[in-house]
Amino acid sequence: MNASDTPTGGPVSIPALLRRNARKWGARAAYREKAYGIWQTWTWTRTLVEVEGLAMGLMALDLQPGDHVAVVGRNRPELYMSMVSVQMAGGVPVPLYQDAVAEEMAYVLEHCGARYVIVGDQEQVDKVLEVQDRAPAIEHILYLDPRGLRKYDHSRLHALEDIMAEGRVAHERFEAEMKRREAALDYDSTCVMLYTSGTTGKPKGVVLSNRNIIETSKASSTFDKLSEQEEVLAYLPMAWVGDFIFSIGQAYWAGFCVNCPESADTTMVDLREIGPTYYFAPPRVFETQLTNVMIRMEDAGRFKKHLFDRFMGVAKRVGPQILDGKPVSSTDRFMYWLGNLLVLGPLKNTLGFTKVRVGYTAGEAIGPEIFDFYRAMGINLKQLYGQTEASVFITQQPDNEVRPDTVGVASPGVEIKIEENGEVFYRSPGVFQEYYKNPESTASTKDDEGWVATGDAGFIEPDTGHLRIIDRAKDVGKMSSGALFAPKYVENKLKFFPNILEAVVFGGGRDRCTAFLNIDLTAVGNWAERNNIAYSSYQELAGHPEVLQTMREHVEEVNASVAQDEMLSGCQIHRFVVLHKELDADDGELTRTRKVRRRIIEDKFADIITALYDGSDSVYTETEVTYEDGRKGAISATLSLVDADVAAVAQANKVAAE
Repeated sequence: MNASDTPTGGPVSIPALLRRNARKWGARAAYREKAYGIWQTWTWTRTLVEVEGLAMGLMALDLQPGDHVAVVGRNRPELYMSMVSVQMAGGVPVPLYQDAVAEEMAYVLEHCGARYVIVGDQEQVDKVLEVQDRAPAIEHILYLDPRGLRKYDHSRLHALEDIMAEGRVAHERFEAEMKRREAALDYDSTCVMLYTSGTTGKPKGVVLSNRNIIETSKASSTFDKLSEQEEVLAYLPMAWVGDFIFSIGQAYWAGFCVNCPESADTTMVDLREIGPTYYFAPPRVFETQLTNVMIRMEDAGRFKKHLFDRFMGVAKRVGPQILDGKPVSSTDRFMYWLGNLLVLGPLKNTLGFTKVRVGYTAGEAIGPEIFDFYRAMGINLKQLYGQTEASVFITQQPDNEVRPDTVGVASPGVEIKIEENGEVFYRSPGVFQEYYKNPESTASTKDDEGWVATGDAGFIEPDTGHLRIIDRAKDVGKMSSGALFAPKYVENKLKFFPNILEAVVFGGGRDRCTAFLNIDLTAVGNWAERNNIAYSSYQELAGHPEVLQTMREHVEEVNASVAQDEMLSGCQIHRFVVLHKELDADDGELTRTRKVRRRIIEDKFADIITALYDGSDSVYTETEVTYEDGRKGAISATLSLVDADVAAVAQANKVAAE
């Protein structure tokens, strides 16, 4: 490590940042959590005390430098602090997805060789115990919530607070060694190991150093002027790199407060109470919120619906320009002000976005219409492009340069290049160290000069420097006619409709495109209730003739929009099917971050895809599903295959031009 590569006198680890914050902002809130309806607060001083106590408690359990410690549970201050405690004691935290089934957890626990697992509650304890024979390195399980665990064998099962208390009592034995281990941490020490979502195979363990996390957090915080005054809500999976950067990296660098909701069910209520100033959500969250807004408007009275439509029309026309400081007429400005007073302001308050100064979405491309809706309301929503291997940030959108069709410019310290085949490459201080126990994948992803292959296809606009992502490089292809095939572009347009929860488009190497659709049960169920349509299951509602007709109208509207893009006009949907089940991560069809596993879906539903292309009117299919308790079962259905009209490209472009 070159001396020039280290921060001059600055903290070189997350525990060192914690000590700085305790000195600088000791009485300020570091964490809050809502428990039994009341917000509990941890100051930076209290956080340091508890982190040190648990670090020494782990050492009392014989944690050694370099040991991997799995952390799994919902967002809670104690679990975030436990990851810092592990680092302070010289170990490596490995957060896991709390909704992962036992089989998925077994792979990660065995692969990383975890000796210790820190869990949130009984559910996670049960999953670890179920797979313990496949992860023999596990020696101790520490739990946060004791409910339901009284009659378990506690020889290797410990309450987190007991281990923390033991560490404090034994501080005379362990404090000096703890500080020695902490002092041994440098910029190139491992900070965390995060597993990829595994869209194409088994997840890979991404090793990130203190340099990766701190340099990325510092640069991104400076980019958006983040300070200790920010409030964030931590509700996304702790195993996801975005949550680690926002809730530990940036939070510890800038010194702001991380708020944890009482439960997943109270997230939206808690969001309104906190009123975050800095907010992140993947597109799925914004899509769900928009769906709920549209459902409420459908149920609203005629006058309220008129006001909403009237002022949202004004907002969509001039809101983004006002947000970006661009000139608009005094009449439009007044109408927007009035709309904000009567409609937009109350709506933002209901969503919890009143105080949002900076909002981000990433993980998947967001539909332009959805993106424009939020910016029209005056929410400074921006896109970023990132990867686990980049410590999140590759590109960001500067204020006043926000567009729905790009992901912004290179983040500070990041270099980007486009290869001849269109694949995007980058290098930066955030580039990962290696894939754990996988030198072949490391070498194929990162070259000797530090350039990382993203697997995404895109190009940089020469006049603006903004990066445009077309799709995953492996998913972009050609139709049999030679036309460009980019499924994600069409899928995002389809998912703009509140009735459509998920879409998967097929067509690479074929003469036309087809699609799988999932209905949004909340939105379509609300429609059925308003129209006195009875149904007994998702499957029955998804196959209802009126639902299929509505889906057909949505598909044809998207076709008309796609036809206006000369480069991608060949991606119009000719036939589609509304699936009899929701695509589900438990069934392997989606990743835990809700990304589509295309190859698995193509194999699993091959009979339906064949029917879409052979002209059949219907297809009988049987599908294996996983129930909430882990049992396997099967559901069968006869699905209707629906034809959709496609728009004439020349005519569509002519109309658009006029």
